[in-house]
Amino acid sequence: MLDSTIKEQLKAYLQRLQGPIELVAALGEDDKSQEMRALLNDILDCSPQVSLREEAHARIPSFGVTVPGQTPRIRFAGLPMGHEFTSLVLALLQVSGYPPKVEQAVIDQIKSLNDRFDFETYISLSCHNCPDVVQAINLMAALNPNISSTMIDGALFQGEVEARQIMAVPTTYLNGEEFGAGRMLIEEILAKVDTGAAARAAEELAAKAAFDVLVVGGGPAGASAAIYAARKGIRTGVLAERFGGQVMDTLGIENFISVKETEGPKLVAALEQHVKAYEVDVMNLQRAAKLIPAAEEGGLVEIQLENGASLKSKSVILATGARWREMNVPGEKEYKAKGVCFCPHCDGPLFKGKRVAVIGGGNSGVEAAIDLAGIVGHVTLLEFADTLRADAVLQKKLFSLPNVTVIKSAQTTEVTGDGQKVNGLVYKDRVSGEERHVELEGIFVQIGLLPNTDWLKGTLELSKFGEIVIDAKGHTSVPGVFAAGDCTTVPYKQIIIAMGAGATASLSAFDHLIRS
Repeated sequence: MLDSTIKEQLKAYLQRLQGPIELVAALGEDDKSQEMRALLNDILDCSPQVSLREEAHARIPSFGVTVPGQTPRIRFAGLPMGHEFTSLVLALLQVSGYPPKVEQAVIDQIKSLNDRFDFETYISLSCHNCPDVVQAINLMAALNPNISSTMIDGALFQGEVEARQIMAVPTTYLNGEEFGAGRMLIEEILAKVDTGAAARAAEELAAKAAFDVLVVGGGPAGASAAIYAARKGIRTGVLAERFGGQVMDTLGIENFISVKETEGPKLVAALEQHVKAYEVDVMNLQRAAKLIPAAEEGGLVEIQLENGASLKSKSVILATGARWREMNVPGEKEYKAKGVCFCPHCDGPLFKGKRVAVIGGGNSGVEAAIDLAGIVGHVTLLEFADTLRADAVLQKKLFSLPNVTVIKSAQTTEVTGDGQKVNGLVYKDRVSGEERHVELEGIFVQIGLLPNTDWLKGTLELSKFGEIVIDAKGHTSVPGVFAAGDCTTVPYKQIIIAMGAGATASLSAFDHLIRS
C-alpha cells in the first residue's frame, strides 16, 4: 500500500511511540477493505509496538487506534491517505502518549471537559482544510476519555452523505447533530463545547496593556507587519479571526518568488512559526467590531471586539483581507453548504457523477470547471459577460473537455432547491432577456473577493468597492491607523504584494511612533 519512501518515513515517526498501540479493524471482502488491510499491515511492519485485531463495526471498512485492551476513541472510516495521512500518523503517536504540540492551557481545557462528546467528521481526501478538523478532534479524543472522534470519507460512505444531506466538507456532527461546517481550529471547537471559554477569553483580552503596534488580521500582510514591528523591539500584538486568512483556503501556490510550489496551509504554518519566533502577542479567533480613533494626537487607538473586550494601541495596522464574493441572489444563503460551495478542491468529490455549475469565467472559475470536470458528471460554466476572462491556455483546456458547457451573457438570478439541498439555478440570458432553469446538484461560486471592511464603515475612508483607501506608505485617513493587503486599494491582490504592503505599513507605523 505504502511506497518504500513513505514507509521508511513512517518507520522513523513510529520510533517516537511512547508505548504499545493497537489497531482495531472492521474489514469486508470489498476492494477498499483489502486496501485498508494492506495499509494496516504496512503500519505493523514499521513498529513492533503496533498490533492488529479485527472486530465487527457498523462502518466497513474502518479501523480504530487505541492502547491494548481499550475501546478505540479514534476511528478512521475510509483510507486516511492524501491530506489525511498526517492525521493518521499523529493519531498513532498521540494515542501512545506522545506529547502534542499545543499550549498547556489548551491541553488542560480539553482534559477538564466532563460531558460526553462523540464527534463524526465527514471529509474528502482532496480537502486541505479537513485534516485540521480531524487532527484537532483526534487530539481531544486522545487526551480525554469522554471524547470520541471518527473521520468518515464522504466519497466512500455516500449513503450517509446523502442521508444527512452533506454537500460540503469538512462537516462535523456532535452526538448525532450537526456541529459545524468548514475548517475549525482546536480553539474554535473548544469554544463551542466549553460554554465559559468566551467569557474567560474576553476577560483576559480586556486586561492587556496598550500595544505600540496592534495588527488586525493574520494573513500574509498581517504576519509581515507583525514581524517588521517586533524586530524594532516594540510591543506588538496580532488580532486575528483566523491566522492565515484566505491563504488557508488556497491549494496550489506557484508564484511565490523563491518557492517553486507550495500549498496554502504549509505557507501559513511557516508564517505562524516565523511570527512566533518574536515576542508577538497573537490573539487568534477574535473578531474586531469597531475602531475608535485616538481622541488626541499621540493618543491611543481603540479596537472593540465582538466578545465585548477592548484593546488599545499607539498605532494600528488593518490587514483584514478579503472573503469570497457571493452572488446575493434568492436561495444562495439558504443552500450554502447544501449545494452552494466555494471550494472545488474540498467539496468536488462529494458531487462525483453529478451535475454542477461554476459561476464565473475568470481564471478561478475556469480552473474550477477544469478540476471538477474530472470528477463530476457534467459542468455548466456561467459567465455574466459575453467573453471569458480567463487566460487563453485555460480556455483552450476548458473547451477541450467533453462534459463542460459554457454559457456566456448569463446572469444568475436564483438558486433553487427542494428545501434540503440544491436542485438547480435560474439565469437570465442578457441578450434575449429570457429566463432559463438548469437542473443540477451543486453550484460553485467563483466571482472574486470582497474586502473585510464592513465594520469600518463611517470610521475611515473607503473606496466605492469597500476597500480601505491608502497612500503609497500605507497611511489611511485616520492618524495612527495604517492598512495593508487585500482589504486596501492596492491594485493587485497577491500574496507577495500583501507581504510587501504589510512591511511598508509596519515601517510607516514605526515612523509614526517615533515622531508622535
